[in-house]
Amino acid sequence: MYVTRKADYAIRCVLHLSKNPEQVASVEEISRAMFVPKTFLAKILQGLMKAGIVSSFRGVKGGFQLAKKPKDINLLEVIEAIQGPSAANICAIDRRMCRLSSRCTVHPVWVKIREKVEKELKKQTFAKLSKQR
Repeated sequence: MYVTRKADYAIRCVLHLSKNPEQVASVEEISRAMFVPKTFLAKILQGLMKAGIVSSFRGVKGGFQLAKKPKDINLLEVIEAIQGPSAANICAIDRRMCRLSSRCTVHPVWVKIREKVEKELKKQTFAKLSKQR
């Protein structure tokens, strides 16, 4: 599994918001704290909003806040919100992408790896991650 820079920035953003889940943070604040370019962050936040992970607030004191509790958001959810599903091989996502999947001896290995990675990412909630140093 490959995590794109955009997904990494999204994880940083959610991590920042998880540290003070009741507060509304501006794009500027998140950008500065997590070293994410502001223009890129605005696009990332739109994807997180569409996925129901963050909410936005307009106005002078506007910004972004988690739409769910940090314990209800995991790494897999954030990664998939930004880059969609991913795996070591595309056939592990959709076996129709390879004509050999039904008889390929490696296909089950790719599927197993994907399942294990997804299971681990699901276990990593932002409640846990925001408490770690």
